[in-house]
Amino acid sequence: MILLPAIDLYGQKAVRLVRGDYAQMTVYSDDPVSLAKEFERQGATHLHMVDLEGAKDGTTPHLSLVERVAKGTGLSIEIGGGIRSMETVERYLSCGVSRVILGTAAVTDEAFLRAAVAAYGEHIAVGADVREGYLSIRGWQEQSAFTLEDFLARMQAIGVQTVICTDISKDGMLGGTNLALYRALSEQFSLRLIASGGVSSLSDLRALREMRLYGAILGKAYYTGAVDLRQAIEVSK
Repeated sequence: MILLPAIDLYGQKAVRLVRGDYAQMTVYSDDPVSLAKEFERQGATHLHMVDLEGAKDGTTPHLSLVERVAKGTGLSIEIGGGIRSMETVERYLSCGVSRVILGTAAVTDEAFLRAAVAAYGEHIAVGADVREGYLSIRGWQEQSAFTLEDFLARMQAIGVQTVICTDISKDGMLGGTNLALYRALSEQFSLRLIASGGVSSLSDLRALREMRLYGAILGKAYYTGAVDLRQAIEVSK
């Protein structure tokens, strides 16, 4: 299982939110590039990034910063947040990002999703952010009409390979991840699932690895010191 430490971007800084609430934001680093290099020094091979400003308004204010991370490290980077056009997909992939995550656009614009998957295949991932059984969009500020299961079935049919699934209720709470949800999804779908939200202990990671999930994202638990990154990487192997 791949372990992906996370860097969420806002105002050119690395921050964390609680349950997607922009009013509950903590700044953890003024230098995301140095932070990514530190992840790499500790043994990380992958990095999960989200542009929180882009997620709300569909812009790419951190594109140059993401490019500096891509060019300054050997990390395999996935980026999400506000990616709603082929032009934006191409800009990120051309600057060294390995995988682009479509969130809102995957829910609201199937034609764009299909075109992106047809053009870039495994370099396109989808973010499935769930609150009370339904997909949330636009930076988790709106609820869609899709249930998680219906949405994932649709993604699988379209040919999406990788899905980052976040239980918003667990995000930033350090109370453990939703193991029952990921177990059920891994049994129901053949997608490469990445668990996100609430991963807060080595036991969480062991359980997810035993389910043979493709990956897990480590966010706030790293920043607060609850989980050591080197140990997390070892446990996930």
